[in-house]
Amino acid sequence: MPPKPKSRLTPSSSSSKQKPPATSPPPPFKPAPSSLAPFTNLLPPGHVYITHIDPRPATFKRKLFLVPVALNLAVLLLFFWRVYHIGPYYLALFTSAALGRDNETTLRAADLTYGELARVIARRAATFLLDFLLGVFVWPWPYEFVVGASSGGRGSPVQWRWAVGFRGKEVYVRRSRDSWDGLLRENGVDLFDGERKEAREGREAVLSRVRAATAPMLLQGKTGYLTMDGDWDLDWKAMVDATRLVDKKEIALEAFGTVVMLHHEQFGWVSVDLGDGPMAEQDERRRQLFAFRDALATLGKEDLFFRWVEMVQFEATQPGGFTPEKQVVAAQKIRDLFKSKGVDFDELWKESVGTDGLAGMP
Repeated sequence: MPPKPKSRLTPSSSSSKQKPPATSPPPPFKPAPSSLAPFTNLLPPGHVYITHIDPRPATFKRKLFLVPVALNLAVLLLFFWRVYHIGPYYLALFTSAALGRDNETTLRAADLTYGELARVIARRAATFLLDFLLGVFVWPWPYEFVVGASSGGRGSPVQWRWAVGFRGKEVYVRRSRDSWDGLLRENGVDLFDGERKEAREGREAVLSRVRAATAPMLLQGKTGYLTMDGDWDLDWKAMVDATRLVDKKEIALEAFGTVVMLHHEQFGWVSVDLGDGPMAEQDERRRQLFAFRDALATLGKEDLFFRWVEMVQFEATQPGGFTPEKQVVAAQKIRDLFKSKGVDFDELWKESVGTDGLAGMP
């Protein structure tokens, strides 16, 4: 029996026979925002893409980026020191073995005991193994960091930072890794074919990874540079393209706020509706609270955050419940508290969170 076909992003002709063509993708998929068309036109299909905006200060991102820079410089220096140190040894081995010229590396087994010969062989084997590991596993680190040869022409961290620099609000673009999205590109059934088991499994494979990768707690807890993992890689070229489109004012920066996109032959670029009702609302509230807390911590006034939480909890536990009238009184008390400490609550909230109020609250 032939193996079952895997799901993929593009429909096969056999799976669409005798079925009226759909006019729109099935939920939770929907047409990608038209405002992002200049960006999606630059993306190669066949991957799932996630965009989001990292609002952390540019100074923080600069310090963070210095860590891999220092690490790769150290690896590069170690590699060149090793070449400088071991180069003459390998040259001597080559002239002795290939050209027959006697030198300090020349061995005559008849002149050595078995123990001496075993020690020489073990030492040389260890040297060869060490240099093999350095050349195969260590050297690619700085090479990939600067050149990005394995990214399929999608750039490198150095090329990205050279083109973009460090900004207070940066666009990050993640691309699904071949380790799992390759299954979606193999010949098989349409990913949006609701009647096939393979299609349902393929959709769930996408959606489960997307949910984990777009969780507000993850995006709030990690800067964009650290969102790479076993399922997602950063697309350096896409981030450069997105930033240039923003600079040219062809796309508004806010349009890149947590959008998931993939390409389908019939529907073109589609996005994933990330709304989950109450759960999404709760996650968004958490994200806003953490963003506000971080903003206060940057000002050295994180204690105000906990005072605020305590005041809200106290009012909510009073007899009669936390009625709208009590919410208004509590809000004014909180504003007065922040003002007494030199902080404009509404202005800081708007600047750090980007909304006028807490998600799901009037």
